[in-house]
Amino acid sequence: MTDTTTKTRKLPAAVVLTKGAEERIAHLMSQAPDDAIGVKLSTPRRGCSGLAYSVDYVTEEANFDEKIETPGGTFYIDGASVLYLVGSTMDWVEDDFTAGFTFENPNAKGACGCGESFMV
Repeated sequence: MTDTTTKTRKLPAAVVLTKGAEERIAHLMSQAPDDAIGVKLSTPRRGCSGLAYSVDYVTEEANFDEKIETPGGTFYIDGASVLYLVGSTMDWVEDDFTAGFTFENPNAKGACGCGESFMV
């Protein structure tokens, strides 16, 4: 007799969020529009290297998006972008002159000079 029980394991998230990124997501959600259900990372085609990182509010879940629950709110990764982001670390960095999300992406094979876009 064959055991047909299927076991599933929890897979690691495609993107690791630092404490700084989680705190920024919490801050964004505290100021979010009423219809926002979370914050979403995507990689639209733009910039001189081809792809860019984009973080926006999201108002509904989409099929194939990855969903990560953080202490401050739900973080989504666009389903079409996951392959470009697997293994990445997302951080929030502030200094005297700039503030923004930063990405360590092992899939990026190059980036433009200004750092706004990347290629895989």
